[in-house]
Amino acid sequence: MNAQHPNNYPKLHNAAWPGVVGKGDGGEPPIGLDTMLDLTAAAEVDGVKFDGFDLFLYLPHINIDGSDDDIKQLADKARSRNLDIGTVVAPIWPPTGGGSAMGDAAERKKFLGQVRKGCHFAKRLRELGARPHGVVRIDSACGVEPWLADPEGNQKKIAETFREACSIAEDHGERLAAEGEICWGGMHSWKRMIQLLEMVDRPQTLGFQADMAHTLLYLLGYNAPEDAILPQNFDFSDQAAFYDAYKKLTDALRPWTIDLHIAQNDATVHGSGSHDKTGRHCLATDPNGKLDITRCAGYWMRDANGQVTRKFRHVCWDGCMFPNAVMMDPKTWNDILRAMIAVRDAHGWRE
Repeated sequence: MNAQHPNNYPKLHNAAWPGVVGKGDGGEPPIGLDTMLDLTAAAEVDGVKFDGFDLFLYLPHINIDGSDDDIKQLADKARSRNLDIGTVVAPIWPPTGGGSAMGDAAERKKFLGQVRKGCHFAKRLRELGARPHGVVRIDSACGVEPWLADPEGNQKKIAETFREACSIAEDHGERLAAEGEICWGGMHSWKRMIQLLEMVDRPQTLGFQADMAHTLLYLLGYNAPEDAILPQNFDFSDQAAFYDAYKKLTDALRPWTIDLHIAQNDATVHGSGSHDKTGRHCLATDPNGKLDITRCAGYWMRDANGQVTRKFRHVCWDGCMFPNAVMMDPKTWNDILRAMIAVRDAHGWRE
């Protein structure tokens, strides 16, 4: 036990995919998986280290069509650094071999094929003892503008695809988490996100992945002004109004939430490489960050009565689209780890 930081749950994970997402396509080169894991393993604050990492199942980090030996090698990479593997992201987008969840039969077949591969990969990691907790992350793999051509019809198609994905996950003993992000059609507003989850109606299998950077933009109604809780020109110095709105948002989404990304946002959108613009991930120490990370995490990790829910066996930091120079700086990960420890100190527990 660390006397200064006695809680040991939820486990603290870093995301490996910031080394890939938003990289390439004429921009900065990807950062290899080994490097991302080494940076994660090296971070330390007050004798506390990261417990694990979450993973994007795609090249150049992972070959989702790899053999069982390849999966075992990944498990060994984690063990050699004293890290667990948690949530994995299935590569369900058209550029990564998948297809739109509201597309034609061929596209939806590709989407489901990638979900199946992702669930197999996740199951094998679990069987190897390298992945004690976590879910398989998905989204609709389609943009907002195409979705707007037929909102209700497209929402129905996505729900049908997600129900089929749930059956695949159940066959593998896995759960799916749909990431709420303003760039995904049908998931681009908090109301549409809840509508989709209710339409799928498989709460035992499909839940919500909350990312604190992305859900902040739900409040402001980016891509869905009709569902805004706060005006886009909101004065963030009005803390009473902000937390009233934040409570409304989290009270609505928390019952569905099974996976949580701790993150910071300056209330702007950002995209790089082939990744569409979405909530900007900021450094934990960014002076322009609009979130009190520790306090806001509590709205996701505690119920309406203020009790710690213990729904998350781990929480993950998501730093997508940070510049490579920032990610190669050890101070970045120590600052992030410090913010994660503060969240666990405030809203965690001891086992």
